[in-house]
Amino acid sequence: MKKLAIFSSLFIGALALAQGIKFEDSNFSAILAKAKKENKLVFVDAYASWCGPCKLMVKNIFPLQTVGDFYNSHFINAKIDMEKGEGIGLAKKYNVKAFPTYLFINGDGEEVHRTLGYVEEKDFIQFAKDAEDPSKRLTALKQKFENGEKDPEFLKNLAGLTIYNDSEFAGKVLDRYFQQKTVLDQEDIQMLLSGIQSTESPLYKTFQSRKSDITKILPEDRYAKVDKSIQLNTVLKKSYNADTKSWNDSYFLAESQKFMPKDEAEKTLKRAKANRALKNKDIPTYEKLTLELYKDYSAASSEELNSLAWNFFENVSNKASLEKAVSWAQESVKKDENYANTDTLANLYNKIGDKKNAKIWAEKSVQLAKSTGQDSTDTEKLLKSL
Repeated sequence: MKKLAIFSSLFIGALALAQGIKFEDSNFSAILAKAKKENKLVFVDAYASWCGPCKLMVKNIFPLQTVGDFYNSHFINAKIDMEKGEGIGLAKKYNVKAFPTYLFINGDGEEVHRTLGYVEEKDFIQFAKDAEDPSKRLTALKQKFENGEKDPEFLKNLAGLTIYNDSEFAGKVLDRYFQQKTVLDQEDIQMLLSGIQSTESPLYKTFQSRKSDITKILPEDRYAKVDKSIQLNTVLKKSYNADTKSWNDSYFLAESQKFMPKDEAEKTLKRAKANRALKNKDIPTYEKLTLELYKDYSAASSEELNSLAWNFFENVSNKASLEKAVSWAQESVKKDENYANTDTLANLYNKIGDKKNAKIWAEKSVQLAKSTGQDSTDTEKLLKSL
């Protein structure tokens, strides 16, 4: 009976190993070498630790046996955080700007196909099959476009595949698509708005010329807000020099005041500088500007305040600034108590040394997570440490 029990446990273990995608535990160079040796493509789940859809894929799709059977037999699989370690360089090399992004790369390190977002089981397997078919890969689809393909469904699909990582190309695809459309539906308008990156895009001309069609679905005031946002993004982009990491304040203020009041323009510039400073890891500048921007935070939403508070928890060490972040988190909870902001509040209390309140809010956060079916693993780790 003992031998039978051992055999049974081994059999169950083997079944568990057979289910779901098996990801390699090695660096990317070694993964590429293995792919080249086995004449396979590398599948990369390019994710970020904070990404909700990424976590849902890990929970719902990656563990499925059908998914594991296909991916494990056809690809060398890698799961890489694009904001840590070698993932930072890979994100830049493969132009990963949205999460999750799924890359298919050959043994020479060349991207042949990609898609993104939360994907259901059937579609997740289908686009993997497409990656193996040279005629359905993104590189082939792009060539088909360059050869003059005008089929509307083809153009919509290609735009969806490229809009987040190659916006200039996606703009060309959508421009051809909209040239053929005499009537716009809601999906068309969503695609159009997603594709417009600046006032210099061909799609912006479509946005202006088709205003009467768009406002049949989009309210007039919403149209005006979108137009203002496009203009603002254009001016912001031209105001910042990424090479020197410097801003042309006078240009921004002069151009932005053509469509917004001076005080709003000044506040917008300060917010843009704070966001850029955080992205550039210039934490002192980010900290200073954010504290100035949110002296009065009464009008800020719960979500906005929670995001600010968490950014301070992760990046700021000054106790007075962290205590200000505690106030933001408290206000966030007051406006809409949920797992995320109670977890933020618990972590901030812990960081400033208030273990008592940290424990109270960690316990509440875990309770909220369980009641709403969310993963509270990190909060539970914090609670055990208190």
